[in-house]
Amino acid sequence: MASPRQDLFLRTHYHLPDRCEPSTPSSPPIDHFDRLPDSLLLLVFNKIGDVKALGRCCVVSRRFHGLVPQVDNVVVKVDCVISDDDPSSPNSSSDKGKSVFSHLVRFVLGGIVKPLQALGQFLGPKKYDAHPSPASATSPGDHADVSHHSPTEVLKNFNEIRQLRIELPGGELGIDDGVLLKWKAEFGSTLDSCVILGASSVLSSGAKNPLIFENNSSPVEALCNGGEDNGNIPESFYTNGGLKLRVVWTISSLIAASARHYLLQQIISDHRTLESLVLTDSDGQGVLKMNKEQLGELRVKPLSASASANRTLVPALNMRLWYAPHLELPDGVVLKGATLVAIRPSEQSLVRKEVSDMCWISSVFDEPYGTAVKLLLKRRTYCLEMNSF
Repeated sequence: MASPRQDLFLRTHYHLPDRCEPSTPSSPPIDHFDRLPDSLLLLVFNKIGDVKALGRCCVVSRRFHGLVPQVDNVVVKVDCVISDDDPSSPNSSSDKGKSVFSHLVRFVLGGIVKPLQALGQFLGPKKYDAHPSPASATSPGDHADVSHHSPTEVLKNFNEIRQLRIELPGGELGIDDGVLLKWKAEFGSTLDSCVILGASSVLSSGAKNPLIFENNSSPVEALCNGGEDNGNIPESFYTNGGLKLRVVWTISSLIAASARHYLLQQIISDHRTLESLVLTDSDGQGVLKMNKEQLGELRVKPLSASASANRTLVPALNMRLWYAPHLELPDGVVLKGATLVAIRPSEQSLVRKEVSDMCWISSVFDEPYGTAVKLLLKRRTYCLEMNSF
């Protein structure tokens, strides 16, 4: 212990207090989120969009839980699609998911589980135990850790959705490796338009393959068979199965689009504030779009369902087709058997102008496929018709 003289020296030279004061409890920390207005938080939540991430935000606080249902820009990513044949197993219908004729009646959102189990009422009628007992715990591999809420259930307590995007795990159409098939359709109460871009194979700029036309023929063989690239469809296109393959692509794409449209009825009915709806897939194979006017049309005029499957009835159609045996894009990508099909209902085609059609078709796909569409549109047009199915 310091002597009185040492204590005086320390206080004089080091400015020590005469005596130690008892510490006082510190004030509680300030939560700066409480200082942000609701409008700013909603702006952040709308930028997030993804329903799983929003579910995690919900469990942060009561304030967040009350704000999330007001989000108007929502993205739902479906992890897998199962048919109604065996709803107990998400994997049992993996092969059927590739078939365009399978009934895509039930969506499964896996990965939502933990953050959304605590929401209970927010997601739907099912109740979850946010703190399960050890006896009820399951191993990581158990399917009990997968939420079986459909997008309709997940979205039911969002009150003001304006923009909705639903993403499927993959395109419905099983195609061979190397084949290009993309489609984009717009619907009201029925099909408004559909554009399909396909190619029998795609070669990159680094490929060492010699120039090959469709049906594995060389350029010399193609010319000998009347396949000169003068803008016309070569005769071999009709004899080697090329036309038949394009018809299959077209019908399959239309069925896939009409099946997606059929599934959206309840969501569109439940959310009257919707102004834009997109149903796409992670492969980028197909996109179904509906704008505000088309959504309103469906609410006023119910769709006509196909008698043979759970899909919207496709009306009688007028189709225009463009074809190129070989199409080289500016970035070096080469499309073999490149085909563009533009489709509209016969009733609409009677009142549409050709110029507007061209502008609409050329802007459907992003690059590099937008350039492919523009190049194909410069070639000769072939018209076809298809009955309702």
